[in-house]
Amino acid sequence: MNNARIIAFHLPQFHPTPENDEWWGKGFTEWTNVAKAKPLYPGHYQPHIPADLGFYDLRLPESRHAQAELAKEYGIEGFCYYHYWFGGGRRMLERPVDEILASREPDFPFCLCWANHSWNNIWQGVADRTLVEQTYPGMDDHREHFEWLLKAFTDQRYITVDGKPLFLIYSPTDIPELAEVIAYWRKLAADAGLKGLHLVGVNYRLRPDWNPLTVGLDASTLQPLPPKNGHMPVRYFSSKIKQFLSGKKSLLTVHDYEDMLDKLIRKSAPEFPDYPTVLPNWDNTPRAGERGLVFHGSTPELFRLLLHRALSLIENQEPEKRIIFIKAWNEWAEGNYLEPDQKHGHGYLEAIRDELSAFSAGKDR
Repeated sequence: MNNARIIAFHLPQFHPTPENDEWWGKGFTEWTNVAKAKPLYPGHYQPHIPADLGFYDLRLPESRHAQAELAKEYGIEGFCYYHYWFGGGRRMLERPVDEILASREPDFPFCLCWANHSWNNIWQGVADRTLVEQTYPGMDDHREHFEWLLKAFTDQRYITVDGKPLFLIYSPTDIPELAEVIAYWRKLAADAGLKGLHLVGVNYRLRPDWNPLTVGLDASTLQPLPPKNGHMPVRYFSSKIKQFLSGKKSLLTVHDYEDMLDKLIRKSAPEFPDYPTVLPNWDNTPRAGERGLVFHGSTPELFRLLLHRALSLIENQEPEKRIIFIKAWNEWAEGNYLEPDQKHGHGYLEAIRDELSAFSAGKDR
């Protein structure tokens, strides 16, 4: 049996928080922008409306359970929850994961990705104000951070690689003295009785040949996105002309998803350990408006082609390291999600199930 490990990034938002109430108004969640999104050019698919799971609230155990059951049904091994630690013990969007740890439910594997970046007001279509700054106070804070993470690492559901907890860092090179921090965490892990740590750096803005081993990480996962430069396919030229003549400023960038397939994934496996990340789609105009980036025309069939290529990159790896990340399970305001919507239903999930089935059977996919 030739199995692959599919892990989907999960945004633990979709519930009110005091900070979002203060910044955006009482009751704000990601759904606020998702539901009011509008098409910005001819044929633009907006708004994206959820199907089976509805406009859920992640404070509810029933919502978290339904997500896990659906993911499990289609062959997804687990979720990689975004984890926010801004320094000095400050966390945000922590409630869903805290409750998953405390309740031991749902019985579904998970790991964490430290989303170590500052927050700005991109939810309003601009990015000119810092809401929460990511800080790195020093080794004492890294110790405190690790001590919190240990509660997750020792959970029996936590995803491991060769018995070592899998932990991702979104912006590894932003961390001062990164190699020293990694070495310190590995020592703390050994002192706590862990077999070690399997640390993965997300590469979304570095050169594709960036080698994670040089800073003490175990692997990388490449997440390339094109720059937002106002590009649009030539068929929308008349729309651009109308915008220009009306004096309307727009940096909206549109690429055909099919044309992006070769740019979204490596053509061959690099010389260092790297786990592919596959994007089912991208459209962050619900957040960014005319400053957004859109991959136009994504379909489950095209997504399956991309997943097929990703599986080809990892098929010769040892079983524990046949990992593919999907970005994402539920990033609705960025248009990258697997959850059923009113347009494609279960199509993206079915693409995963069918491609995994062919991969496991060793068929000519």
